[in-house]
Amino acid sequence: MICYEHPLNERIRTLLRLEDLFDKVAFFADKDDPAEHHSALVTLFEILDVASRADMKSDLLQELERQRQALEALRKNPDVSEEALDQVLNDIKIASHGMLSMTGKVGEHLRENEWLMGIKQRVGIPGGACEFDLPSYHYWLHLDPKQCRENLNEWITPLLPIRDGFRIVLRLLRNSGRTFQHKAHRGMFQQMGQGCAAHMLCLKISESLPCVPEISANKYALTIRFVTSGSRQKTKVYEKDVEFDLTFCTL
Repeated sequence: MICYEHPLNERIRTLLRLEDLFDKVAFFADKDDPAEHHSALVTLFEILDVASRADMKSDLLQELERQRQALEALRKNPDVSEEALDQVLNDIKIASHGMLSMTGKVGEHLRENEWLMGIKQRVGIPGGACEFDLPSYHYWLHLDPKQCRENLNEWITPLLPIRDGFRIVLRLLRNSGRTFQHKAHRGMFQQMGQGCAAHMLCLKISESLPCVPEISANKYALTIRFVTSGSRQKTKVYEKDVEFDLTFCTL
C-alpha cells in the first residue's frame, strides 16, 4: 500500500512541509559530497522560509499545551495505557521546554549570518550559486566533509526544538484517525459532509495500481478522483474501480 496524506487546513499543510524538509536536510547533511551539502543548505533555507510565514513557535506551544490537557483528562480511562500516556506527556514537556528556551524568532541565527544570507539570495536565481558568483561558497563546499557537516549541524541544531514539537503534533494527529474502506467506481468517489471535522486525510491504495488520487474537500463534501499516473501519457480519470482505505485524522 502507498499512503497519500492530504491536509485540510493551512496549519497542517505547513507542518507536513516542514516534516518533509527536515527529513531531507538531515539526509543530505550527513553525506560527504559537495553537491549533497549544497542540497542540505538549500533545504535549510526552505525551512527558514516556511517557518517564518507564521508565529510557528507560539502556535506549536499552544497546540502542545492543548494536547497535554486533553491527554491528562484520559488518566482515569481504563482503556488507556498509563505508561504510553506518561511517555507522550514527557515528550510534550521536553519539546515545550526546548521551544521556550529558543531566543528570538525562528531562524534568527541564520538571518544574522551575512555569509549565509548572501548565499540564500543567490540560490534563488537559476544557476546563481556557480563558483564565479560565490567563490567563498565554492571554497566552503570543498573543505573537509567533516568540517562541512559540523557547520551544517551548527546551523540546523537551533531549529530542532521546532522539529521535535511538530513531530509530536503530527504523531498525535496520525494516531487519532478512524479508517474506513471504500470503493471509487470508475475512478470517482464522493461523500457529503465528511471533511468538516477532520484536519487531515490519509488515503491508502495498492501501489500496483497505475493511478493517483486527486482530493478536494471542504465542510460540505469530499471528492476523490483517481487519475492515471505516468510521464508519457496525458492525465485522465482512471476508468476502473479502485478500492482504498480512507482515514480521517483530527486533533
